[in-house]
Amino acid sequence: MNVWAIVPVKPFQRAKSRLADVLVPEQREMLAAGLMTRTVRLLLPLPQIQGVLVISRDTKALSMARDLGAQTVQESGAPELNNALFRATHAIRAWGADAALIVPADIPLLAAEDIQQVVMAGRGANSVVIVPDRHAHGTNMLFVHPSGLIPYSFGVDSFAEHQRLAREANANLVIHQSERAALDLDTPGDLAVYCELANRMAEPIIEGIGPEIYV
Repeated sequence: MNVWAIVPVKPFQRAKSRLADVLVPEQREMLAAGLMTRTVRLLLPLPQIQGVLVISRDTKALSMARDLGAQTVQESGAPELNNALFRATHAIRAWGADAALIVPADIPLLAAEDIQQVVMAGRGANSVVIVPDRHAHGTNMLFVHPSGLIPYSFGVDSFAEHQRLAREANANLVIHQSERAALDLDTPGDLAVYCELANRMAEPIIEGIGPEIYV
């Protein structure tokens, strides 16, 4: 199975706007860059992943991703995540991918074990593996085998929507629960949970989060 990971990245300067009450713009930009760097570095050496594609409209993010060793596609047109992922999926299929793993860049505690377990769960034909966020509303990772089996529906209530799409496609649907992979960084509450879990797991705090957040 030839698996490619697709990492969508918002422009660093506009990322993490919901953290504006606790992080200044420079911290938010640094945090977004640090999250992307960590995610790409995690994915690239994994034997289960044959390639990593970063898609963004931010030229700085794309340049950083290429320096790390990832492939890149510059997003164009109206900013819309699901359309961008659809175009990225076409790109990886042209490069030989027969399965796609969508990995948002802002999952700060994501571990190699999570990726390995998700890919293993989706190794069968016509499989969809969904990793929900900690509120069971959003989708924090999505594995689709073969790539293009279902359309993407990231956004409000995407966890339920991706389940519906998988059932409509008669796919083998797997819900993968992971405390690490369930946490993304969107709100001050997420930051507080992240710092608590990172300390418990002895994980270094990602650059950009000021010490006043986690002491």
